[in-house]
Amino acid sequence: MRFMRLQEVIQVTGLGRSSIYKQMAEGKFPQGVNLGARSVAWVSDEIDDWMLGRIADRDGEEATLEASAH
Repeated sequence: MRFMRLQEVIQVTGLGRSSIYKQMAEGKFPQGVNLGARSVAWVSDEIDDWMLGRIADRDGEEATLEASAH
């Protein structure tokens, strides 16, 4: 486990800064950890879990579509 700064989160997830903060506000993205007065980071394991969740959502939707097509 390690901390990821915003630029790395953007690079890894493909989301933009505003999308990250919007999804955080909606409870759909891991919350940042305050490291100091103006420093925020995210826990790498939480970002990995979030990405795996998106893949699971996709696979679940594909499985549903495939089942309804047959």
